[in-house]
Amino acid sequence: MRIPATAACLCPLLICLCFVQRSYGTTHARPNVKAPRNQTKHPDGGKDVHHRPKRGWIWNQFFVLEEHIGPEAQHVGKLHSNSDNGDGSVRYLLSGDGAGTVFVIDEVTGDIHATKSLDREKKGQYVLHAQAIDRYTNKSLEPESEFIIKVQDVNDNAPTFPDGPFTATVPEMAEVGTSVFQLTATDADDPTYGNSAKIVYSILQGQPYFSVDPKTGVIRTALSNMDREARERYSVVVQAKDMAGSVGGLSGSTTINVTLTDVNDNPPKFPQKNYQLYVPESAQIGKAVGKIKAIDKDVGVNAEVRYSITNAEGMEMFSISTDTDQNEGIISLRQPLNYEQKKVHTLHIEGFNTQLDPRFSHLGPFKDTTTLRIIVGDVDEPPVFSMDYYIMDVYENSPVGTEVGTVTAQDPDSTKSPVRYFIDHSETNQVYFTIGVNSGVIKTTQSLDREDVAWHNITVMASEVDNPSLASHVPVTIQVLDVNDNAPYIARGDEIIVCESSRAGQVIQTVRPSDMDNFANGRFSFALPNDLPVNPNFTLKDNEGRLATVVPVVKHRYVLFFFLVWKPNCSFWQIRENL
Repeated sequence: MRIPATAACLCPLLICLCFVQRSYGTTHARPNVKAPRNQTKHPDGGKDVHHRPKRGWIWNQFFVLEEHIGPEAQHVGKLHSNSDNGDGSVRYLLSGDGAGTVFVIDEVTGDIHATKSLDREKKGQYVLHAQAIDRYTNKSLEPESEFIIKVQDVNDNAPTFPDGPFTATVPEMAEVGTSVFQLTATDADDPTYGNSAKIVYSILQGQPYFSVDPKTGVIRTALSNMDREARERYSVVVQAKDMAGSVGGLSGSTTINVTLTDVNDNPPKFPQKNYQLYVPESAQIGKAVGKIKAIDKDVGVNAEVRYSITNAEGMEMFSISTDTDQNEGIISLRQPLNYEQKKVHTLHIEGFNTQLDPRFSHLGPFKDTTTLRIIVGDVDEPPVFSMDYYIMDVYENSPVGTEVGTVTAQDPDSTKSPVRYFIDHSETNQVYFTIGVNSGVIKTTQSLDREDVAWHNITVMASEVDNPSLASHVPVTIQVLDVNDNAPYIARGDEIIVCESSRAGQVIQTVRPSDMDNFANGRFSFALPNDLPVNPNFTLKDNEGRLATVVPVVKHRYVLFFFLVWKPNCSFWQIRENL
């Protein structure tokens, strides 16, 4: 119900409130006055006995525009009592939020004005209380009533993006319409009144790659086959405009920095189809001799490349492993190189991705091959002996200068430099052998005694005449062979006492001779000495050349001398008769 602002009064016994609303240049009066259905109190506190209320008012709301900048105070509304005869006897009072500061009332006319420009976003409404009193008696003419002045919104706030700028990612090669990010702008204006807070989104920068939903603010891809390897980052500027995007609406903008994430859409490629690598023949087995790399435009796991050697010749001589940090193939030697036997080795190498994406299989195959020629470099190598070690022998007591054996070594290089031989005498203090510098013939330098040293270990060195610093070594073991140069001997203990009760044939002593020579020269023969008289009481029994036993022939006391014969020397042993 609308009432003109000039209305001065309403029905009798009813206090009313009139106000003016200004919106977009139009003046309206919006009183919403209803008669109370309950009894009202008299100013003196008594109750009316009638069922109809005598006086009373109920306030709904006043409306005042925010951001008023006119030269005069903004008229909010008008209080008027039916007790007011226009003679100035009624005094209107205002209390509550902002009374006397923000809002003032003409005590005579009841007109309410806003003295300040109001900001709805700081305070949206004010609760006030109105009174009508007799100016002369100060008695209330109407009961105090509460009402609200609501600040009405105007479009004075632009949309904002408090958390911007933003970052977002989307996979490269994504389909058109793939969601990237959702923006939400905020507007401090009243969303329940008009279009002040109704926002529409649009793209200011970022087309034709991206689009934005005008209502939801969802950013999506607008172009297919966006390739990260061609362009990785995009700066998208989105505008939010209120008033539903109409002319005159306020706007704000923000930036979304979009990064394309990688997918495996690029196979590895070797920059060249043929490579060449120089490796000296002295390269050590198991050591890296070179590296090779296939280029993959992708990143991370999508760029991981594994390498393999595909031909049998290459696999036999070389191996390849992957350096995951550098994404390189490391080539190592499996067998020794020999320039004189093979000067060039050919390797067929394959590089392939490990993380395949079936969506892009049509772009494959995700592997590549190349050929690597390994050129073996000639190295001046030390002489090589014909054997890894030598075993020789020589008889003991041989004369000085006796030939023991010969070692041979050759220069493995194509130059075939002459070789010289030496014995390393640093290993022993005594020199037993010498070697021919040019011939490699080993001879004795002194007579050898097997019983003193049976084995001799020496080290022979060979060096090139043209390059003496290149030397090789070989162990030589010389066995000293035995000759029969030691007489047997019998350990002599105490005299043996033979009891007269000994039976005939009873063993009374065993004779065990010793010999420093080896077993081949250690067999013995036993006999009684010819230059002594024969003793008929005892006999000597030879037990297969290793020992002899003495047995009595009859019971008798005796003294017996006999000797063990081992030509050319003899050993003696004596048994004395027990007297």
